[in-house]
Amino acid sequence: MDEQKNSAVKDLTEGEPAKLIFYFTLPLLAGNVFQQLFGFVDTLIVGRFLGVEALAAVGCTGPLMFLMLGFVMGMTSGFSIYTGQRFGAKDFDGMRYSVFCCMALAVISSIILAVFGVTFCRELLELMQTPPEIFEGAYNFIVIIYGGVFGFIMLQMHSNLLRALGDSKIPTVIQAITLCINIALEPIAIILLDLGIPGAAGATIVSLIIGNIIFFFYIKNKVQIIQFHRADIRFDKKIIWEHLRIGIPMGFQSSIIAIGAVVLQMALNTLGPIAVASFAAAHRVDGIAVMPMMSFGVAISAFTAQNFGAKKFARINEGVKKCIWMSCAFSVAVAIFNVFLGADIIELFVGAEQTQVIEYGRLFLIINSGLYWVLSLMFIFRFTLQGLGESMIPTVAGVVELVMRVLAAIFLVEYWGYLGACLASPLAWIGACIPLTIAFLIVRKRLMKFYTDDGD
Repeated sequence: MDEQKNSAVKDLTEGEPAKLIFYFTLPLLAGNVFQQLFGFVDTLIVGRFLGVEALAAVGCTGPLMFLMLGFVMGMTSGFSIYTGQRFGAKDFDGMRYSVFCCMALAVISSIILAVFGVTFCRELLELMQTPPEIFEGAYNFIVIIYGGVFGFIMLQMHSNLLRALGDSKIPTVIQAITLCINIALEPIAIILLDLGIPGAAGATIVSLIIGNIIFFFYIKNKVQIIQFHRADIRFDKKIIWEHLRIGIPMGFQSSIIAIGAVVLQMALNTLGPIAVASFAAAHRVDGIAVMPMMSFGVAISAFTAQNFGAKKFARINEGVKKCIWMSCAFSVAVAIFNVFLGADIIELFVGAEQTQVIEYGRLFLIINSGLYWVLSLMFIFRFTLQGLGESMIPTVAGVVELVMRVLAAIFLVEYWGYLGACLASPLAWIGACIPLTIAFLIVRKRLMKFYTDDGD
């Protein structure tokens, strides 16, 4: 394909599905781990150099970061699904216009989200009943992150556009470079410049800006296929709506889930700084641990979108089956690692002398790890439906997750304390997996009944 020369895009509509998905997932996994490492590095450096209270301050902003950044990740991924479908259909004119729509919508969204976040982040922290001793530190961190959300949105948009075209390697490389820059800048900001918690947030924003500059020049020089032309700068209500129809619900799915996390954090804050710090450290470890399952989900979304555009529906079904086996195998391996070595990693955040924090964190990891296989199924069914352009049921599943976390915050934390907070995510995964599984089976039956695979 001449239009693909000098680029790393890959056609996922040809070749053995399991092999394609696996090799697409590997760099995607690395990229997702690097993405999680941004928060991991923030927490690790703050905890080690500024103390447990500073760790709690940054840690308690996690749900608020998830509230906005989760929306961004879902929204940008949703926007790029239409791009992947056009690529799979070999409609390159439509694909280029889709790229323009994605970038324009990303810029507009960044302005809206930054204004909203900066304006209301103090009120959100108050709503979460953030302990007074860590309130100002939490505010100083989150207001900078919210104000610089443009950098995060554009980094995600660039990454998702390349992944929609089958390239999961270059986004990983650029995210790794961005993370290395962040790791280098944070100690300078915190220790040498004595900027404290604001320095950690500022270093993250600067690294994101540099990462976007690298993306811009790479795409300009190497990926001509997605460079939109002057003729593409236009307003097509129907196509823009297609992007919004998929992207906005996917963004809200993450935000709905994040609201549940905010409510849970409110309940957790009543248990004191030790519980907050323990949950924050363990959640960072858990966030990286679940990346294999999420990566297989994102991979099946790209695979599904391209094959849906090519009308190869039996191929989608085969890919989903093999993806389930691979993802569940990874979930078991990661769970074993967490159970036996998770506490050692938590110790890196706080030091060996914080025995209660380490023990609380270990309890969280043991409980969550036991149901990672359910999380695997949840991700695969959710992302497959999204790759098909189905947005309603994944949104319903997000609402179920919200309800389960709120119930855990209201009842379980009230009566069981920290243990109740640890049970919130596994219960949410089980609740969400039920409607997603039913919807997937219905959609699969419909596709296999009404369509045929030409040349598959």
